[in-house]
Amino acid sequence: MTHAGVDVLLRELAPQVVGAVARRFRDVHGAEDAVQEALLVAASRWPDEGLPDDPRGWLITVAARRMNDGLRRETARRRREVTAASSEVNGAAPASDDSLTLLFLCCHPALTPASAIPLTLRAVGGLTTAEIARAFLVPEPTMAQRISRAKQRIREEGARFAMPTRDEWPGRLRSVLHVLYLIFTEGYAASSGARVARSELSAEAIRLTRKLCASLPDDPEVAGLLALMLLNEARRPARTGTDGELVPLAAQDRGLWDTELVAEGVTLVSASLPKGAVGEYQLQAAIAALHDEAATADDTDWPQILALYGLLEQMTGNPIVTLNRAVAAAMVDGPKAGLALLEGLEERLPAHHRLDAVRAHLLEMDGDREAAIANYRTAAGRTTGEAERNYLLTRAARLAPER
Repeated sequence: MTHAGVDVLLRELAPQVVGAVARRFRDVHGAEDAVQEALLVAASRWPDEGLPDDPRGWLITVAARRMNDGLRRETARRRREVTAASSEVNGAAPASDDSLTLLFLCCHPALTPASAIPLTLRAVGGLTTAEIARAFLVPEPTMAQRISRAKQRIREEGARFAMPTRDEWPGRLRSVLHVLYLIFTEGYAASSGARVARSELSAEAIRLTRKLCASLPDDPEVAGLLALMLLNEARRPARTGTDGELVPLAAQDRGLWDTELVAEGVTLVSASLPKGAVGEYQLQAAIAALHDEAATADDTDWPQILALYGLLEQMTGNPIVTLNRAVAAAMVDGPKAGLALLEGLEERLPAHHRLDAVRAHLLEMDGDREAAIANYRTAAGRTTGEAERNYLLTRAARLAPER
């Protein structure tokens, strides 16, 4: 088997193996480290020696041995060593897949998103600390510390390796969906650095959400989140130009969009909406579907999008939703209607570049070139993404009078 094939297999098996070992040893921190060692051994051996008959069982056995070796070295934990030894994992892989339980544990409500995201990518996604650090443009030791602190916080909370109880379920599932959404968002529209997007993060978010959707096929919000990701991901090929520059939605070549992802996303959101109370991810997916189903930018059903943003704003109270509703209002009722909705948002979005960018866009629509230029430049100075900064400065430059 090739190195690339082994890497794909190991990434798929990693969360299952971490879950199996963590469940038996009751130690997610130690299990995650032990499995990383087992993965390194497998990555070096399997391409040359071939796959074992049971790759998952092989990894569990090697990781369990690492766990037992560590326990034996720590004499202060003799009681834990006895417990672990009595339940030592043999070469046969357990029938259950604990990756869903592991996902819920990594997205524990006690963790901030900044902690939960890298922990999820490491333990459930199978990414190395170095890969995660590169994705978020921080030094590897910094990311290692962040992941270590997240594990420590989970231990301090006394979190059990078990699925949430009936009472815990709503809050815990909400935390999981939020973390997956943030991972996708960072991958789809990178918040810093020179790249427009980080495809490795959005791809991982989609993979994990697919697994969650397969485990919870009747949950409409899980389906809504997956639909939202797919409908946005479908536009990726058209989001950058030949020189890597950002291309806004209205200017994208829709012939480059992935029609299979669009169809899958539309099917998912269409099936999820009638299942009862509609959630925020379903509404966002419905808006994305309206954009993706329009043959051209001029064919976009802006009145329907405006109505959906109104519902979403009532549901969430999120100022970013208000910002998006202002754009929809401008497309339906003119730029002044959109600008009116921006009043008062400065306090809720202080120094946020998107507020300045949207205001600039609406002022440009309204014919106020000087104010639009000033706001584009302010937005460019506030964003941390190089591609977005270049786009905003280009917009300003195009409006500036020739000298």
